[in-house]
Amino acid sequence: MNKVGFFRSIQLKFIIIYILLLLLAMQVIGTFFMKKLEDELLMNYTESISERMDLLSYNLEQAFNKERTEDGEGLTLHQEVQQIVDEISIDTALTSIQVINNQGRIIGTNDSNYQKDIGKKTSQDIIDNALFFNSFKDDIMLDEETQERVYVQALPLYDKEGTVVGIIYAKAPIQTVYDQLNEINDIFIQGSILAIGISAFLGILVARTITKPIMEMRRQAQIMAKGDFTQKVNVYGKDEIGQLAETFNDLNSRLKHSYATIEEERRKLSSVLLNMSDGVISIDNSGIITLTNESAGRLIGQNPDDIIGDYFLDVLQLEDKIVDITELQDSGSIIIDFSEDDEPLLIRANFSTVVDDEDEITGFIAVLSDVTEQEKVEQERREFVSNVSHELRTPLTTMKSYIEALTEGAWQDKEIAPRFLNVAQNETDRMIRMVNDLLQLSKLDQDEYPMHKERTEFIGYFHHVIDRLEMNIPEQLTFKRELPKGLFYVWIDKDKMTQVLDNIISNAIKYSPEGGEIRLKVEQKRHHLLISVKDEGIGIAYDKLDKIFERFYRADKARSRKLGGTGLGLAITKELIEAHHGKIWAKSKEGKGTTILFTLPLMNQKRRGR
Repeated sequence: MNKVGFFRSIQLKFIIIYILLLLLAMQVIGTFFMKKLEDELLMNYTESISERMDLLSYNLEQAFNKERTEDGEGLTLHQEVQQIVDEISIDTALTSIQVINNQGRIIGTNDSNYQKDIGKKTSQDIIDNALFFNSFKDDIMLDEETQERVYVQALPLYDKEGTVVGIIYAKAPIQTVYDQLNEINDIFIQGSILAIGISAFLGILVARTITKPIMEMRRQAQIMAKGDFTQKVNVYGKDEIGQLAETFNDLNSRLKHSYATIEEERRKLSSVLLNMSDGVISIDNSGIITLTNESAGRLIGQNPDDIIGDYFLDVLQLEDKIVDITELQDSGSIIIDFSEDDEPLLIRANFSTVVDDEDEITGFIAVLSDVTEQEKVEQERREFVSNVSHELRTPLTTMKSYIEALTEGAWQDKEIAPRFLNVAQNETDRMIRMVNDLLQLSKLDQDEYPMHKERTEFIGYFHHVIDRLEMNIPEQLTFKRELPKGLFYVWIDKDKMTQVLDNIISNAIKYSPEGGEIRLKVEQKRHHLLISVKDEGIGIAYDKLDKIFERFYRADKARSRKLGGTGLGLAITKELIEAHHGKIWAKSKEGKGTTILFTLPLMNQKRRGR
């Protein structure tokens, strides 16, 4: 985060606002004070002049109203007016007084500059307005000669009938009043500058007091933004800023707890995503991948970091199934085929929506599961049901046909009836064997088939089994034994192992041609015995070798069914061998026979008791 400079800081703003408020207050106070002072000085000055003008006016009116004789005794009006004016100017501050009669002529003045104008008419507007329009007023104006402010006043003189008989025109210098105001204003400005300087200094201190906790909280917020919640801000008082600091510290503690909780949940989620066997892909509402785990990368065969930011439908090759990403909210789950020529791979994608507080869809979560084995098992289950149905339908159809024939009267035929009954009995025995084999497989699948294992010397036991089977083989077949000498002990259930050997050797007998040889071999390996049974039959194609251990699979269906096989013998054999901790497999070439091999652990490499 960028550091805030002083000229952009809240501290400078506080100082500027503080000074501006001070300036505004001083300006208002100064303006009001100077205006009042000016009014007071001017009023005192004009009142002083007005008082003297009133006295002068009274004396002059007495002179104008005085009766004079024609013989010339006494003073003339001009002389008496001049005398009164001279007397009034002795103790007055007036600069100039002129007395004008009703014809507009000057008849007396105390101003030496206007002595020569006595008897002459004056042309001043204020005097003309007073004589002709009865407009008597006072005013402040600029003297054209001195360029200073002067106070002028025109005062009427009345006779006994109230007629204007003359005018007193007074002009007094008032510039001294304004000079005093200017001096006072300069003193006020100097005091204001000094006050502003002191206030600015105090404003800086006050601003620092206010902004210091805020700056500390700002620094702490920057530290908190980096995930460090260990530090606290100082609390300097109990005012609003102090309460804010306490609240900030409380917020820091709460954020620390929340951050720790979120981080713990994030680690849990990360661990779950990392260790999930299912793939998880997070998608935003525009279809862009935002998150994925390792399992998803392994399932789709791409680096999970490389597909972040890619379009989801392109990555999972769903363009043919989904046109728009919004269709995912209704799609539920989709099976995606990633199979290659040599390796099948089916992936189920389950979709769920991610919504915000207003139930608006903000994205999708796709959970990918490898359902290859599940689909394979499901397919095998369907095939198994189909095979069971087919295997049961064949003998049932045969029995139904023969029983119908017997019902229709064939039972009375002494030659046909026994043959028909014999076929029905054989088919019944075949179904019973099939059902027993199915029950045995079911128990083996559910680990409910009891095993009674015992320590057995295998070579002698194998000879006994071969001897029993050799007594019933056709004369054109021969057994060739390749069994080592010595004692080899294994931990087996003799009855179950006898069933295994009977199944394998019986199959070899079934598929061996006339004059063929069946080779029975036992080899000692490091930890186990390797038992093999080889015939010289028609053989099995390479791509079908793994299928011979599947349920109801027959390499030669016609021959197996003719000999009464159920197609479950090798499946049962495989389950029993694995129950004895061994392995079974086959080798074959078409036209050159088949070899069935399986292993059994030797007891000297295993515990003697289980």
